[in-house]
Amino acid sequence: MPVYQYRGFKQDGGSATGIIDAESPKVARLKLRKDGVFPTEMLEQGNAGQSPAAASRPSAGPPAISGRSALGQGDIAMMTRQLATLLVAGLPLVDALGVLLEQTDKKSVKSILADIREEIRGGKSYSVALERYPREFSQIYVHMVRAGEASGALDQILFRLAEFLEKQLALKHKVTNAILYPALMLLVGVGVLFFLMTFVVPKITAVFANLKQTLPWPTVVLMTLSRWCSDYWPVLAGGAVVLIWTVRRIIRTESGRILADRLILKLPLIGDVARMVSISRLSSTLATMLGSGVQLLEAMDVSRRVMNNRVLEHAVEEARQNIREGETIAEPLKRSGEFPSLVTHMIAVGERSGEMEEMLRRIGQIYDGEVDRVITRFTSLLEPVMILVMGILVFFIVVAILLPIFEMGQMVR
Repeated sequence: MPVYQYRGFKQDGGSATGIIDAESPKVARLKLRKDGVFPTEMLEQGNAGQSPAAASRPSAGPPAISGRSALGQGDIAMMTRQLATLLVAGLPLVDALGVLLEQTDKKSVKSILADIREEIRGGKSYSVALERYPREFSQIYVHMVRAGEASGALDQILFRLAEFLEKQLALKHKVTNAILYPALMLLVGVGVLFFLMTFVVPKITAVFANLKQTLPWPTVVLMTLSRWCSDYWPVLAGGAVVLIWTVRRIIRTESGRILADRLILKLPLIGDVARMVSISRLSSTLATMLGSGVQLLEAMDVSRRVMNNRVLEHAVEEARQNIREGETIAEPLKRSGEFPSLVTHMIAVGERSGEMEEMLRRIGQIYDGEVDRVITRFTSLLEPVMILVMGILVFFIVVAILLPIFEMGQMVR
């Protein structure tokens, strides 16, 4: 097993150095965080099997199983709620997992549940067994389960988790549906226009090519665009593919992702929705984790990862570092300039009143409602606007075709 030399700091702010054996750097970081150490540097030193001392150290458990996720978020939410219900009814955890195993028809889900049950039978905790499936069970899920195990209230924590996952899934569906509808309309509109410009218009306008009279400017513009689309559509398609590939490559880099997220936040309307969705995710996740007994710094570190925006994530991380040095939560968030005054003010009130969890929950509810309102208004306005734009373009094509025909009719008369 590989051995890693690490350097970092403890929860009290002191420095920490040493070596640790783990299956991967990610597992090593998880093991260190369990011990209250936050690594900043980690270098692989070699294989633990080459050293008797290293080989004698116990392993943290079986390695994580990677690959495509076998469970969707809806499946996990339903499984979590069912498991919580069975635990409340008094069933032991192993027996409750056995009931879920019998109820499911998916082979992939059966395999995961059977493996987790066997791990628990072998003496592992539920949270450790879940860590083998990082694609299915996020850090938030594992941290909250671990907090539930420590507090002896695993059933209540699972109910909180199920409610949290269901809310996040509903928010995701709202945003996805809001994007899907205009994207589908745009795709259909572009496809229709491309078909008209490359196949229909050239056959109609070919009649005008032999006319010796001067054509109207709309017809000239239409024929030029049609000829350009017909002759250079491979170049256009290739350019679009190259552009998409380049953008994807840039976004995969950290600097490119930060630049893209910053541009998104500055876009009118879209930036507001993206910011509200990120704040809603952060506040709801942080409230759920704090209510489950997870420490503030650890909860912030995990919660910021659900924001899906590097600019806002870095703002939360800077705030977390300042909190470690003794500052309040609201002040560094306010200094970042990335969070609305309503958010920082409510967090400050929560800090003073000792009701941080409740304030964060209210922030999540407020921004969930705002996202709902903005998306509803956006979709209700977008449909007539897109229909109007398509109507104008089709009207231009019809006018450009009919004008020369009318002029030919007048010449015949």
